[in-house]
Amino acid sequence: MTPSPLLSIIIPAHNEEHRLSPALEQLDQFLKLQSYQAEVIVVENGSVDNTLSLAQEYARRMPFLHVFHEEARGKGLAVKRGMLEATGEFRIFCDVDFSMPVAELNRFIPPALDADIAIASREAPGAVRYHEPTYRHVIGRVFNTMVRVMVLPGLSDSQCGFKCFRAGVAEKLFPHQTFSGMSFDVEVLFMARKHGYSIVEVPVPWYFNADSRVKLFEDSLHMALDLMDIRRNAHNGLYDF
Repeated sequence: MTPSPLLSIIIPAHNEEHRLSPALEQLDQFLKLQSYQAEVIVVENGSVDNTLSLAQEYARRMPFLHVFHEEARGKGLAVKRGMLEATGEFRIFCDVDFSMPVAELNRFIPPALDADIAIASREAPGAVRYHEPTYRHVIGRVFNTMVRVMVLPGLSDSQCGFKCFRAGVAEKLFPHQTFSGMSFDVEVLFMARKHGYSIVEVPVPWYFNADSRVKLFEDSLHMALDLMDIRRNAHNGLYDF
């Protein structure tokens, strides 16, 4: 029997035919230098471009790459599928633009770190942001303040797109994820806190990408409404599993 990989790297991909190739090439070069076994899981969902066929083409020459397809859109839906398809002892999901350098992945797993959940942070001591416009930073901090007040007190940055889960923790939490959109990770972290799992923030260098798919004002409004839904769900016992 083939041993389970130490690390599963999950990449949600919606209409990413232009950014997926650089991400996979970076991962290929990075993983060739590592002493541990790893797998990469691309979950394409709802794309209308060539993302799926491109990912499948890469999989034919990268044996560590596995590609899955979801008809419906939603980053949360793609990450949930990837987390539950993964076989690694540690499972990290990553934004396809790799605004955090690929080499930082090793800081989320043993021997550097051994935690229930490790999340990248742009605000923890030691983190550095590069080239981010002031207005985006301010709006992001306003939203994170709402997250801290309403559902996740004490976390300085819940929205950086790199989060690593121990396998057993992922298998416990992700089947109960209900959000398919951008707030899915806040919901999962809320469930993690409720069930007593530890969450560690890892300060990272983070590079602003002007091609970000985040619609700052529209997504922030939807996410603010989602925070109220999380509180309502908790009150109704939805997370009492």
